[in-house]
Amino acid sequence: MTENLKTTLRYYGISPWEVEVLYGFLNSHFTIIQEEIDSDDDDNFVSSLDIEIPLPFNEEFFQWFGFKCWEKVKAVFKEMKRRRGSGNALKIRINFSGRPRIVFVIDIEDKQWFDNAIEKIDFVLELLPHHLDPKKTSSEIVEIVYKFDSDSIRWRLNTATSKNKKFEFRGNSWNEIT
Repeated sequence: MTENLKTTLRYYGISPWEVEVLYGFLNSHFTIIQEEIDSDDDDNFVSSLDIEIPLPFNEEFFQWFGFKCWEKVKAVFKEMKRRRGSGNALKIRINFSGRPRIVFVIDIEDKQWFDNAIEKIDFVLELLPHHLDPKKTSSEIVEIVYKFDSDSIRWRLNTATSKNKKFEFRGNSWNEIT
């Protein structure tokens, strides 16, 4: 991997302690840009964290970043949720660069399902070749968003975006959203 990779942390409602701990784990691999933002009027969440990771979501990322370090980052996310309790307390968005860009949105009210979602992010690696199959996914897609489905207890494709279109994954296919 290359040197001087920059990652951005955008957040509101996150304590200085939480930012500092997360910063400590990420700083060993990235130059970090922090941006405290105002809460989004459309969001009903007490806290929000948006992380831009300047690398693709793939096996090489996890080998480079290190399993132990990734486990520590996940532990911080789970502790953030624990400190806020149930309800719309915390929303985390993890954005991995690449073509297409892979995004994970974790906005689950129940702490147990939230923790489960955090733990299972790594499992999506095994599904990526199937999800990004050129027969199923247009080469024009620039971003794919995953959301955790508490009913099936797994990450599901949610939306995909191209330059001019947005798609939703329903059943076994992408359907354009108008």
